[in-house]
Amino acid sequence: MSNRFLARSPILLALAVPAFLAYGALTESQADSNIAGSSVYKTYCAVCHGTDARGDGPLAGSLRFAPPDLTLLAKRNGGAYPSNQVFRIIDGRKPVKGHGGPDMPIWGDAFKQSVDGYTEEKVKQRIDALVDFLKGLQVKET
Repeated sequence: MSNRFLARSPILLALAVPAFLAYGALTESQADSNIAGSSVYKTYCAVCHGTDARGDGPLAGSLRFAPPDLTLLAKRNGGAYPSNQVFRIIDGRKPVKGHGGPDMPIWGDAFKQSVDGYTEEKVKQRIDALVDFLKGLQVKET
């Protein structure tokens, strides 16, 4: 991996996150209602993880580490979907052992600092919606 790429990666991330937040900010009424995890995913996650959550989003090739295939989280965890760990990884404010790399935004802070000034409860609602959405995408064992 070239030093030039490593130097660009934080810049790419620093430019991308605020743009996603401004573009994808939910209105107050949307945040208070039942948040659609698919909308949150498409707005904030698909650019790296891909529309099908397989790690092949348009920015994936620009990242230092390839984004994981999020449809295999349960499979990699012995068949059980690790909801609590997924929540903590998305939130990002409490590091998870084995979750590597600064390429993943700290969405807990990003959601909290969004244009709508979300409370901790609203941040939790967004992340819970994502966790539930990802659970529904898990590859079924055959």
